Amino acid sequence: MRTAFYISDGTGITSEVFGHALLSLFEAEFDHITIPFVETPEKAEQVKQRINDRYKTTGVRPLVFQTFVDEQLRAIINSSEGSCYDFLSAFVEPMQKELGVLAKPKTHRTHSIHEKTYDFRIDAVNYALANDDGSNLKDYAKADIILIGVSRSGKTPTSLYLALQYGIKAANYPFVEEDMDGFTLPPALRAHKAKLFGLTITAERLSQIREQRRPNSRYSSLRQCKLELSEVEAMYSKERIPFLNSTTLSIEEISAKIMAETGLKRQKY
Repeated sequence: MRTAFYISDGTGITSEVFGHALLSLFEAEFDHITIPFVETPEKAEQVKQRINDRYKTTGVRPLVFQTFVDEQLRAIINSSEGSCYDFLSAFVEPMQKELGVLAKPKTHRTHSIHEKTYDFRIDAVNYALANDDGSNLKDYAKADIILIGVSRSGKTPTSLYLALQYGIKAANYPFVEEDMDGFTLPPALRAHKAKLFGLTITAERLSQIREQRRPNSRYSSLRQCKLELSEVEAMYSKERIPFLNSTTLSIEEISAKIMAETGLKRQKY
């Protein structure tokens, strides 16, 4: 198995994102190793040795994805036995020419507490946690979006991802079994109908997920899942609430599709 190192003098998030995006194009398995905060020549030399040791052990050059701001640290890693891919320097020179402005490298600028959107994201995460599972209906006026759907359809993780990645204040409200008798849109939600976005899922997948939480229960039975989903999806259509089937989608994909369909302004940049 080929080894992929993700190395940076910062968090390593950028090198991971770029590296994973590239590797996803190839049908192969990789041993992923992330090493953040390589901030001194001594640490860089230690990482270089790890790369070289892996090469000696496997006989195959490790792939090294790096985003170093410091040129000295970058040079040390580039002198290793790994196959190095330096994302930042590959684009800096052409970008300088295009913008007519010299780059001013600064460590930790990309993912630091000083970035302009940090407060937006922290506030959004706090909001998502305080307004999870319909626990706080009085603050819906502050929401950017309110995710709705049956229990275990992906509302909570999507709310948190929207908050952390985009700075979106996302509340979520679950429809439970008790709601299915004469099911209508609850008044607390109708007052904020323009902010509603529904999630749905196949009954089979929902049953599998619920079975892990409450095995052999009515809650997880395929019949109950079909009943709830049928009622909720009919309500979506009747009320003209946009919705998305989350069955085959990752949280990242669900969130990106919601952002695209709603036109919400992200606070990430």
